[in-house]
Amino acid sequence: MPRRGLRGGHVQTFASFFLPRRIALAPAESRLIEVEPGVPVLCHCHWQKDRQNTLTVIIVHGLEGSSESQYMLGIAARGLAAGMNVVRMNQRNCGGTDALSPTLYHSGRSQDVAAVAKNLIDHDRISRVALAGFSMGGNLVLKLSGEWGEEGPPQFRAVVAVCPSVNLAASADALHLPANRLYEYYFMWQLRRHLRAKARLFPQLFDTSRLRGVHTLRDFDDKITAYYCGFESASDYYQRSAAANVVDRIAVPALILQAANDPFIRILPETRQKIFSNPNITFVETEDGGHCSFLAKPDGDDGHWAERQVVEFLRRF
Repeated sequence: MPRRGLRGGHVQTFASFFLPRRIALAPAESRLIEVEPGVPVLCHCHWQKDRQNTLTVIIVHGLEGSSESQYMLGIAARGLAAGMNVVRMNQRNCGGTDALSPTLYHSGRSQDVAAVAKNLIDHDRISRVALAGFSMGGNLVLKLSGEWGEEGPPQFRAVVAVCPSVNLAASADALHLPANRLYEYYFMWQLRRHLRAKARLFPQLFDTSRLRGVHTLRDFDDKITAYYCGFESASDYYQRSAAANVVDRIAVPALILQAANDPFIRILPETRQKIFSNPNITFVETEDGGHCSFLAKPDGDDGHWAERQVVEFLRRF
């Protein structure tokens, strides 16, 4: 049930962005984990006393988010209170790490998440690991889970995705609808800012003149993401990077949370059929909730319903 006065996809989405929260977290261990030679990502690790025998949850943020995004902190606080280890993973360039790598992050880099999981398994000897992702991060964790299939690490127990962008092309194009232009403007402002920062740090590798004529997310992915990340075009990038290609292969318990009134995430009928046909996936679609918001009436907590569902689901593992 939506919080009083916060009904509607846009209202929910904006409210989660602007309403202040107080989230108390103990200091984390900051760790740079190499995901490919010379490319580290910054992770913030929260450990229980017995880290090896405790479920470790790796959380992955969405487009232009970071380990400091409110939902990342919210999951960390709830997970720690529930007795879990929690690792807040920054994708490449995110969380103030532009200088660490001459590469860009994108929706297909599921192997970066795999590398973080492997590091924790090898270095910390954790016995159980789960993945959780929001929006773009949701696509990444579902994509990795499908790629692993039945061949994933024996420590891999479960995956949760909130408003995952599993159909990248459909969601990118939905951002350009008139009702969603404000979201697109925000993402474009952030992406442009990041590319300019990369060009200052690595002037021999990045050319900001490629931003000319870029007005939409699809434009950006066509002229920037595809060009610098080895894809032929935005369409090629979207097709090859979508978790929709592999959700039918997910072999661990999975939870997908989606709001019917999410302004721009689209899950196509054929992808829904793949999800419904996989007995390992629990798909929950609420009438309200917006994009990664799900602000509900407080029920002994701060009313962030999706965060509560994520942690309650993962308690089983």
